[in-house]
Amino acid sequence: MNLDVVLEGKALINGEITYAEIGISEGRIAVVGKAVHGGDKRIDMGGSKIILPGFVDPHVHFRAPGLTDKEDFSSGTLSALHGGVTCVLDMPNTKPPVCDVRTMMEKKSAVKRKAYVDYGLFAAVTPKCNAALLAPISAGFKIFMGSTTGNILMNDDAEMLSAMQSIAKTGKRTSVHAEDERFIHKGAETSTRDHLRNRPAEAERNAIRRLARFKGMRMNICHCTTAETLASAAELGFTTEVTLHHLLFDIDKNTNAYYKVNPPIREPAARDALYKAFLDGKAVMFGTDHAPHTQADKTQDFDSAPSGIPGIETSMPIVMNMVRKNQLSVEKASAMGSRAPADAFGMKKGRIEAGFDADLSVFDLHKVSEIDEKRLHSKAGYSPYRGWEAVFPDTVLLRGQIQLQGGEFCGDRLGEDICG
Repeated sequence: MNLDVVLEGKALINGEITYAEIGISEGRIAVVGKAVHGGDKRIDMGGSKIILPGFVDPHVHFRAPGLTDKEDFSSGTLSALHGGVTCVLDMPNTKPPVCDVRTMMEKKSAVKRKAYVDYGLFAAVTPKCNAALLAPISAGFKIFMGSTTGNILMNDDAEMLSAMQSIAKTGKRTSVHAEDERFIHKGAETSTRDHLRNRPAEAERNAIRRLARFKGMRMNICHCTTAETLASAAELGFTTEVTLHHLLFDIDKNTNAYYKVNPPIREPAARDALYKAFLDGKAVMFGTDHAPHTQADKTQDFDSAPSGIPGIETSMPIVMNMVRKNQLSVEKASAMGSRAPADAFGMKKGRIEAGFDADLSVFDLHKVSEIDEKRLHSKAGYSPYRGWEAVFPDTVLLRGQIQLQGGEFCGDRLGEDICG
């Protein structure tokens, strides 16, 4: 067997940390074993590091095209790489929104050869959405039941039913921003408490009730904010995402526009119940909902400031710090951060197994640092996680090629579109 490189060290194999040698050929894992022979190059990661599948983020907003003062594919994917994320799925609420073949192909052209990690692009579901034409070139579909950045609103039951029937035939998964627009208020806001009042949990609950007609379809509920949503979605056979900002932020301490996000941060009782459900294994995957804005955007008065929180570079390092502190198992971190999103969206990623892409993130749990927003790579230039403890990756490989080593970038823009 011709192997380009063999990686040696402790690795997460079949849910367990064990010594392994990982043989890589032509960008894919060719063999995994205790003693793999051959290889043009052998790399010993040493005894203190853990080799994990590269993380897959199923929910980012890299703002291209049309909003690239906030983020672009170069800055966003470089941030992802430094957070141990080797594949991202980008949302369609750009300018113009991606809702047909023309706008999809224009976006593909705009971002081609600009990415540092692999990526897939979502198509927005609109009344005129041609699912059959969009499916082969899209990572998935996105429904916005509530207004948010981009305002591609799709909240009519008959229109959603028609669209979902068409999408079901393609085999693609549909991610849903599940806030019922009819329950969203437009009152003046001065704090995250006001924002919560305008976007109550009932908006999320009712959205899930209305989605019950799609039971058993390939549907993913984005940024779930309540334990009830996780339970209801599971009963319907849907996958679910949770974000760190809904799990960890305190609405009464994190009050300014840097914490304004849709759906909103909930009251402490709801957040604590969500966190418990997450620890109990009720959530399927992490999603950052990385949604950066400029400093000028976020320092406006609260009512005028746009919603969105950046997190692509910090979320999984914070999760790995939870692993370091024994608050979360490394198996659960990897399952939610790698395997589950890769499986949900049909990628040969997220596992250290033969036949899967050789996307690997290597962490040393002894090396903890504080998040310094000046060292992050997003155009946002700020982070609501500033000062938090995190374990950033030491080494990252994308399809077998080292892109990050010693925490420093050493690669090239090798990111590819997973849909060609």
